[in-house]
Amino acid sequence: MTADQHELLEKARESIAAARLLLEGGHAGFAASRAYYAMFYAAEALLEGKGLSFSKHSAVIAAFGKQFAKPGAVPVHLHKYLTEAYELRHTGDYAAPGAVPRDRAAEQIDRAEEFVAATEGLIRSARQ
Repeated sequence: MTADQHELLEKARESIAAARLLLEGGHAGFAASRAYYAMFYAAEALLEGKGLSFSKHSAVIAAFGKQFAKPGAVPVHLHKYLTEAYELRHTGDYAAPGAVPRDRAAEQIDRAEEFVAATEGLIRSARQ
């Protein structure tokens, strides 16, 4: 694992912790946003391992699908989680307060935990 990958995975774990705190504080939209960022950072970490980096979120999401989900390196549903989280992040960040239901934000946090664990496992297994 490179130093950059380690840093990105640490940011992913911190984002999940922040998402939980935000959800507990009644801020479901912002919690969903942080859950998305956890997945985004983990996806960036995987891509960094292939020497790839992108400046746009949409490019990271597309490359994650092409490089990891499509060839079966990660379960395809993780790419779906990432794309859905990206869409919900926009709602959480830009829509009116209350636009993201608490249960939907909680689901995103659970998905983020699964996503980060899977990507971290793949990164660890790649170095062996």
